[in-house]
Amino acid sequence: MCMICQRIQMIREGRNPYFVRELETGYVVLGDHQHFHGYTLFLCKEHQRELHHLPPAVKMKFLEEMALVTEAVAKAFDAEKMNVELLGNGDAHLHWHLFPRRANDLEHYGNNGKGPVWWYPMEKMYADDQRPSQAELERMKERLGSALETLKKRASE
Repeated sequence: MCMICQRIQMIREGRNPYFVRELETGYVVLGDHQHFHGYTLFLCKEHQRELHHLPPAVKMKFLEEMALVTEAVAKAFDAEKMNVELLGNGDAHLHWHLFPRRANDLEHYGNNGKGPVWWYPMEKMYADDQRPSQAELERMKERLGSALETLKKRASE
């Protein structure tokens, strides 16, 4: 079982503390590490390696929901810019990385603090001090969940 499928199984069993909401095609979870405050993932419910492997209707709904989650993250965490990536080189299961960006969030690594999140040193990005406290995690989940509900309600009107 892949790591993303393991995380989804934890959600289904009520054991994933980072879980925020279930949507039609995927699960919204906060990242374990929060150097980029509000870092969120959108995990596809189906175990597929590539976007083009999804049936057309599922693919379009997955993209639509990713855009909704991206907007919710931007609103909930006051992003100046959003970085959205679908990589899958490490975990070959469709999942979006949604990074809220702010000025100088790279602490001047590469091009005067501007550039992709992957320019930031991995040992700093994934350091234990980048994990949110339980209280902070609950506040973040509430903010993001509230933003998602507001946007979903607006979309259905």
